[in-house]
Amino acid sequence: MIALLQRVSRASVEVGGEPVAAIDAGLLVLVGVEKDDGAPQVDRLLERILGYRIFDDAQGKMNRSITDLQGGLLLVPQFTLAADTGKGMRPSFTPAADPATGQRWFDYLVSQAKSQHGRVASGVFGASMQVSLVNDGPVTFWLRVGERGERVGTRVNGGL
Repeated sequence: MIALLQRVSRASVEVGGEPVAAIDAGLLVLVGVEKDDGAPQVDRLLERILGYRIFDDAQGKMNRSITDLQGGLLLVPQFTLAADTGKGMRPSFTPAADPATGQRWFDYLVSQAKSQHGRVASGVFGASMQVSLVNDGPVTFWLRVGERGERVGTRVNGGL
């Protein structure tokens, strides 16, 4: 399971020109579900999302989590995160979960997040969405949780 975390001052999702979700300061998380994902991967990814320390403390160090701040959490399904981009000029989506499985685990993630965090909004699985955000920093982190819930890779992107 893959998550692209973006620290935002605000973010929103529209479907067909109609607003469906919005948050103020917090995290916009794009979520990709892979074929072998299940409850252990979702649970571990949510633990990391809620506990990841990417917000500044009083000394200006990234030492606070979304849970510490009680900020907004906007979860948006994005199957393209699971694409294999290793060859050629066109992505392959064979690593991605099929739509029914992807929706099942995305919905489970949203449900678990709401039970643990409170300030949670979400995009619409399978919809063509317009996502707007103001990235704070910019601060963006790529997290991936693989088989049996262990971390299998991270990538970092900060400001210039």
